[in-house]
Amino acid sequence: MSVEQPLWHALTGYRLLAVGYAITIYVWALDRFRHPVPGAVYLAVLTVWTLATLSRVSSARRCTKRFLAVDVTLAVGGILLSVYVDGAGAVNPTIPTIWVAGPVLAFALKGGWRWGAGASVLVGIANILEQGDVTRPTLHNVLLVCVASIGIGYVVEVVRASERTLAQALQIEAATRERERLARDIHDSVLQVLAMVQRRGTALGGEAAELGRMAGEQEVALRTLVSGGLVPAQGSAPAREQDGPPAAEAARGGSGGRRRLLPAVRRRPGRGAGAEDGGNGRTGAAAGTGGSGSGDASGGPECDLRPLLSRHAGAGVTFVEPGAPVLLPEHAAREMAAAVSAALDNVRQHAKGPAGGPAHAWISLEDEPDGVLVTVRDDGPGLSEGRLAAAEAEGRLGVALSIRGRMRELGGGAELLSVPGQGTEVELRLPKTAAGRSARS
Repeated sequence: MSVEQPLWHALTGYRLLAVGYAITIYVWALDRFRHPVPGAVYLAVLTVWTLATLSRVSSARRCTKRFLAVDVTLAVGGILLSVYVDGAGAVNPTIPTIWVAGPVLAFALKGGWRWGAGASVLVGIANILEQGDVTRPTLHNVLLVCVASIGIGYVVEVVRASERTLAQALQIEAATRERERLARDIHDSVLQVLAMVQRRGTALGGEAAELGRMAGEQEVALRTLVSGGLVPAQGSAPAREQDGPPAAEAARGGSGGRRRLLPAVRRRPGRGAGAEDGGNGRTGAAAGTGGSGSGDASGGPECDLRPLLSRHAGAGVTFVEPGAPVLLPEHAAREMAAAVSAALDNVRQHAKGPAGGPAHAWISLEDEPDGVLVTVRDDGPGLSEGRLAAAEAEGRLGVALSIRGRMRELGGGAELLSVPGQGTEVELRLPKTAAGRSARS
């Protein structure tokens, strides 16, 4: 419902009360009027008009210009008719009394303060003509109606401008969320395959080197495209950025494996599900989002997060889990597992262990009373200060989109801590209330 709708409801009530008040005043002073019959006929017409046009003052769309013209004409006519009905001036109020403020307020609600000011001036002139002079009470009443109409009209204009701004902001937010979702999908599949083709082509030389060079150019162009206009991810601590291919399986299978309704996982020693599924650890849940990435319409059944994370366990990854199931809505569980997979891809691509070999990673899953906490830690060399910001500026958005973006979409958060020489730690926290909202959205 529009914010201005209650004002229309108030105007409807005011018109009903005002016509009742006008009839009461007229009956009370009936014996003092010189020509009471025309006044009674006018009030009958006014009553029928008020009751018949209640729907006209229920919204701005129904309140047409033709209705407003007839309404204010009826008000001005009643004021001028008072001169004939109350020929001796024995009764101070005009025949329509306070009802004349209704058309003025309708003008203000329909067209803003300028329309309201114009209608109030017209009614004010009619009141001055009815009195035959500019008296203090008349001037006071005219100014009161004018100020009220201008104030209400200005408020209506501000409300409408605010609603338009809010609608534009919501459209921009929806477009940005969709852009981020698409950018995540592209980063998790196409960009990593292009990066791998570039490196492999350069290593092989010959015609493959030219193919690698072309793949590199397309990677840079695509990164520039997906990084344009994205909302900066929140977070103060740096972390290792994902910018390489997850595994050779991604090159052979492309992103098609990510669109299957059920995951097809091949376990290999030391390789996680993130590498085998194209570096994102996701399944058909992503394909079913169809928009902002906040979940399907029904939310789907609950899913145990432990099996989704245990697929990463191997020679280079240690997984620590609780004994009881960690239940989350299916979409939230798979998105959280995808964020873990992205963090592990960073370890595989960038981290070297103390002995110079691949770094070892540890995944810790904790089911807290108010949320779920997943920690991914490695024993690599850590990340130098400013490296993450530089990676985002270059269009490498693995952390910004694949990790932080996913958690932000779910209503959770990602904290990334990296100390040079002491490895990197990624904490993914999802409140259970946020997971429920994501499933219902």
